[in-house]
Amino acid sequence: MNPAPPPTRPTTPRQVADAYVEAVCDLDPIVATSLGTRPGDDRLPDYSPAGLEAEAATAREMLAELDRVLAADPALADDPIEHNCARLLRERLGAELAVHESGEGYRALSNLFSPVHSVRQVFMMMPSATEEDWAVIARRMARVPEAYRGYRESLEEGGRRGLFVAPRQVRTVVGQLGEWLAGPYFATFAAAGPEALRADLDAAARAADEAVAGIRDYLRDEYAPRAEGTPDAVGRDRYAVAVRRWTGSDLGAGEGLEEAYAWGWAEHRRILAEQRVEAGRILPGGSPMEAMRWLTANGPAVEGVEAVRERLQAMMDEAIEALDGTHFDLAEPVRKVEAMIAPPGSAAAPYYTRPAQDFSRPGRTWLPTLGRTRFPLWDLVSIWYHEGVPGHHLQLAQWVYVSQQLSTYQTSLGSVSANVEGWALYAERLMDELGFLPDPGTRLGYLDAQQLRAVRVVIDIGMHLELPVPDDAEGVLADHRGKPWTPELARAFLGENSGAAPAFLDSELVRYLGIPGQAISYKLGERAWLDGRAAAQKARGADFDLKAWHMAALSQGSLGLDDLAAELARL
Repeated sequence: MNPAPPPTRPTTPRQVADAYVEAVCDLDPIVATSLGTRPGDDRLPDYSPAGLEAEAATAREMLAELDRVLAADPALADDPIEHNCARLLRERLGAELAVHESGEGYRALSNLFSPVHSVRQVFMMMPSATEEDWAVIARRMARVPEAYRGYRESLEEGGRRGLFVAPRQVRTVVGQLGEWLAGPYFATFAAAGPEALRADLDAAARAADEAVAGIRDYLRDEYAPRAEGTPDAVGRDRYAVAVRRWTGSDLGAGEGLEEAYAWGWAEHRRILAEQRVEAGRILPGGSPMEAMRWLTANGPAVEGVEAVRERLQAMMDEAIEALDGTHFDLAEPVRKVEAMIAPPGSAAAPYYTRPAQDFSRPGRTWLPTLGRTRFPLWDLVSIWYHEGVPGHHLQLAQWVYVSQQLSTYQTSLGSVSANVEGWALYAERLMDELGFLPDPGTRLGYLDAQQLRAVRVVIDIGMHLELPVPDDAEGVLADHRGKPWTPELARAFLGENSGAAPAFLDSELVRYLGIPGQAISYKLGERAWLDGRAAAQKARGADFDLKAWHMAALSQGSLGLDDLAAELARL
């Protein structure tokens, strides 16, 4: 029997990038499930310190491999696609290693992005059409206790190093886990499986739910007391590392964060003036908040959870029909997107999950109901343009569609939040520009969403760097001008400038404090998309074709803020 040939070493940056994707899938099977590859993989990641070190070692090895490939063939630097891939891979791996070296993996706990949540969410992405699919689910579910044990080991190592998250994060996650157990989540999920696997599914679900209870009790009874006194604000050094992770830009150097803070405040003031005009059309003499409260009580609304899911699905289907061929050219697989209801215990904000690489699982938008059964529409329309079409779905599904021309890495793992969230905000603005928000109510909803993203820039940077409240602040901030931001001030400012429900705003504040830097990626990303479009329009003049620009922009894969506007200007 002839021995297998040795593996071929990569010869281009794109091959290195895709080799990295495979290596990550080996270490983190949740990534493979997200991509729709390796459907029979029943493993969960190793969240222990050894697992974190293995991930970092892989990143270092791939950086060395990238250096080797570029040294062997300098001409690769002249190929635009290879150049962009190499630059993205180097920046992203550098950002990941900076996060690892700062010890963030040993205190990875927040209300949205953490191993606690990833272990549950993967089951919502797994195939479940056949008995064999459910057998894989049962085997993976049985591994939940092991995954949470490894995660606990990392939190314990963080404790030994003096690395804790603030008590606010712990309390919030403990509450979320309590909601999961009220189901209980895994038992409810497993109940949909085939009777032929009932014994295996029930045993695995019971073990998984017990593991959820175990990690909840550990966080509440052991971790929380030791975390007491940990401040909510992370400080400039930690914030700078986090911002690079979410934006692909070293904003922490120089005055970049102060500039972003001042710009965010200016955007808040600009949008507020526009909100006041729109509010007057809804409730003459009323403030934006009064108009939004009136819309919530008296404006158009959908009754029923299934009814609102159907309404959101129809909205995305209608947008595809209206935009395809006029402002976008959509491949058939991209035209499919599903509206879903998020499971209990999720964070309060709507979200999107990408399609599988072969489109076997479509892109999906998710609405957390927060126990509601009545859904006013004024604040849902714009956000579904953001989450679905033409927002996240059109970009991320198009990335899947062109991944063979670029690389899997550039269209998946290499995603930069500022690029992705920036496009989604641009999509909301585009729909306003195209006249899809004709009535004052839905347009005020759009402005409310824009205001939230501007306020995020202000309070996220302001809280974590403890910057002074601006001198022209009004309302709840008037007596605090020149004083440093606190979470309490930020929550009051949110309440004064957002029409969202209090539970949503409470969740948002915890999110900003627990995931520093992510919240500013939306508005700063939108700025880059708008700057790039304006530069391309100026360069092309009368020959500028918005549809062609959109498709070229959506087909270039991921870029960080250091490159995005310049690359968009060239299209």
